[in-house]
Amino acid sequence: DKLTAALAKTSGKDIVQFAKAVGVSHPSIDKKVCSGSHAKGGADNTPEKYGVTLSSGAKDTAQCSGLHEGKTKKFSDFAEGVGLQDNKNWPTGSYWKSTAIVSGPQNSNATAVAKDLVQELTPEEKTIVAGLLAKTIEGGEVVEIRAVSSTSVMVNACYD
Repeated sequence: DKLTAALAKTSGKDIVQFAKAVGVSHPSIDKKVCSGSHAKGGADNTPEKYGVTLSSGAKDTAQCSGLHEGKTKKFSDFAEGVGLQDNKNWPTGSYWKSTAIVSGPQNSNATAVAKDLVQELTPEEKTIVAGLLAKTIEGGEVVEIRAVSSTSVMVNACYD
């Protein structure tokens, strides 16, 4: 989808800035993104938090919405915790499985962020997120976030 593709092209550093903007200005939105378990994949531990160093027995994951059910983390925790500032784990995440670190499907973190933005937010929250994307993501990119109704919010972020 277009949002996933646009996010996947964005640097990890820009995603960190976007997540910080969401966390500072709209904590209720921050809690709805990267807070679930829908992208846990084949992780056979029970991830409770986001981290870069994954190992046997660790409760960490580097996959957005790859948490064990009932754990409460947020978008800003994900962005700060998995090494996005150093361009690690973006756009594809990773998790621990059996005896090794496994990479998720291609663009798994970008896909999980996009899914949460589309499915978990109200139309009003999507408008807010679109504005924050335009302010924090560098470069010219058209991003579409489908609203619950059949309308869509378009952001065209163009910089000199």
